[in-house]
Amino acid sequence: MPRLRDAGPGCGCRCWDGTRDVSQQEADRDHAAPSALATKQVVLHSTSSVISMADKSLFIIAIDFGTSYSGYCFALESCVDQIRQVFWGMEHGFKTVKTPTCILFNEKKEFKKFGYDAVMKYNTFPASEAPKWYFFQNFKMKLYNQVSGTLKITSNMELEADNGRMLPALTVFSESLRYMKDHALNSIGEASFQTACEPEDITWVVTVPAIWDASARQFMRLAAKEAGLITDMFSEKLIIALEPEAASVWCKQLPRSGFVAEGSHREKFEESPGTHYIVVDCGGNVFFPLQPVMSILFFLNKLTNLILWCLGGTIDITVHEIQQDKTLKELHKASGGGWGGNTVDENFKAFLREIFHGGIWDEYIKKYPTEFHQMMYNFGLQKCSSSRDDVYLHCYTNLIKVAEQKQDISLFFNHVEGTHWHDGIIMITYEKMKSFFAYSTGKIIGALKEILRKPEMATVQYILLVGGFASSIILRDEIYHTFSERYSILCPMEAQAAIVKGAVLFGYNSQIVASRISARTYGVAVCHAFDAAVHDERKKRVSKTDNYVYCTDLFKRLVGIGDLINIDEDVHYTFTPVEPDQTSMQLRFCCTEKENAKYIDEKGMKMLGSCTVPMPNPELGRNRQVRLDVKFGLTEFKATATDLTSNQSRTVMIDFLTM
Repeated sequence: MPRLRDAGPGCGCRCWDGTRDVSQQEADRDHAAPSALATKQVVLHSTSSVISMADKSLFIIAIDFGTSYSGYCFALESCVDQIRQVFWGMEHGFKTVKTPTCILFNEKKEFKKFGYDAVMKYNTFPASEAPKWYFFQNFKMKLYNQVSGTLKITSNMELEADNGRMLPALTVFSESLRYMKDHALNSIGEASFQTACEPEDITWVVTVPAIWDASARQFMRLAAKEAGLITDMFSEKLIIALEPEAASVWCKQLPRSGFVAEGSHREKFEESPGTHYIVVDCGGNVFFPLQPVMSILFFLNKLTNLILWCLGGTIDITVHEIQQDKTLKELHKASGGGWGGNTVDENFKAFLREIFHGGIWDEYIKKYPTEFHQMMYNFGLQKCSSSRDDVYLHCYTNLIKVAEQKQDISLFFNHVEGTHWHDGIIMITYEKMKSFFAYSTGKIIGALKEILRKPEMATVQYILLVGGFASSIILRDEIYHTFSERYSILCPMEAQAAIVKGAVLFGYNSQIVASRISARTYGVAVCHAFDAAVHDERKKRVSKTDNYVYCTDLFKRLVGIGDLINIDEDVHYTFTPVEPDQTSMQLRFCCTEKENAKYIDEKGMKMLGSCTVPMPNPELGRNRQVRLDVKFGLTEFKATATDLTSNQSRTVMIDFLTM
């Protein structure tokens, strides 16, 4: 793989073509210090001069593609204060702002159903039919698990359906987005008297967790392209929005009536510049009842805020400050983990496996998957109850039948604390129910404490809970009992709709978040004139062209973890080729959670992606330069590479999905 080489001031990095290295000009040519960095220039653009991506659109459609539930909102670009909320499930007796993120394919791998329709269809299958189909739920967590683990997200990775059958992940994600797209366009057609919408009339916004890395975000862009939301990967008609940022954008402009509040006197957060708050996006598969759940807001008249977003399988935490111009400044890098409401479900499943031991439970879910899904659905109705009562769940006939092949079903409950059997009903005590939440609440509280104990977080005084999981009285009680003496705990009335409505506003003005904190240290792989005093002998290489001796695999830092990056900030780097005859330059991008690193193969270093830049004038030898202009402050990497010799400029798509 080609690498970069770092050498002297005023020079750049030099790159090989597909098999050659990238380096700066040789140190011995300009007598520069061996440790000098490549040329770097920072340019700030006036925010007022930047045109909104939605300026040329008629509609903004925001899709909140959640781990367990998904939904969308839309608005005319000229009237974003009138956001249209879509309700789901009315044909099944529900009226919810989201539909389950479940998708069903037939045995020919053809898309059939999404959302409530997929769940209801799958749950009606006889036991002999279900194994033939492909039913996926909670599949969005696959991207987080890949990001947090050692596996790389790729465009050809596969997902496992509930019955163990496999389909390409890109197919599952793109067909889900295609369904949401078509549903949204139909809704707009009905709302606008069948007025046809052209693709150029729409700006799409798709939300993702803030803790997702660049490869997961690019995968979602690729899925959106495959679904027909955009026609090419460079399209500005698709905006990737970070979930806690979208929630923050929505909540900061809410009037007092937008919260369930006690003693509130202020109208809006955005009317108080200097206000600081933490945003916590808590995810989990939560059933949304007929009307939006109203969480309790404990509003104590203080100066600073913290926002907690609770919805899917991941927890996102970030900290914002309201600026004088009502934009948001991030004060702490995004953090979090896979501690959302899905962990509650996993603990509940383990609890049932403990009751129905000896393989009984595993036999049941294998033979009767549709009943199992119905039982989990019923549990979802109970886990976010606003009451502190014991829980009663119906036990299905087939589970009783499988269990009683071994012994009377009531005997299974004798050895398990916190539960009882009552004539076909499984009773779970409230204390036992709380234990299912212990891992999730413990992780959330621990992460908040770690952030809030930092000296720079001393001004934070508000914690805002948003999202479906925030409707859980168990979660709210734990947060309140831990933090209410020092911080105000807030929750908007429409907690579960905060992200998708905020995403519409973000689509209208993506510069509402004016700056972000880098969550990692980012850099490129470079080479440098070899110095035996500082370089590893194993990294020593010799050029075949002129016997130039250099050190390979060095890490050149571009931006550091914790650095504040303005959204309108361009960073320029200049690179020159190592070999006189090379016709292209490849740059490899890496990241680490360390403040700096020496080599790209150190522990904790992650290869992100690469881009290749043509260099069409090999007759000029080494006297050529490529300038790379990078925007780190956006929700996605944006890079433009220019071969300065030929004056050819092109937008570079950094490939995060194949390395």
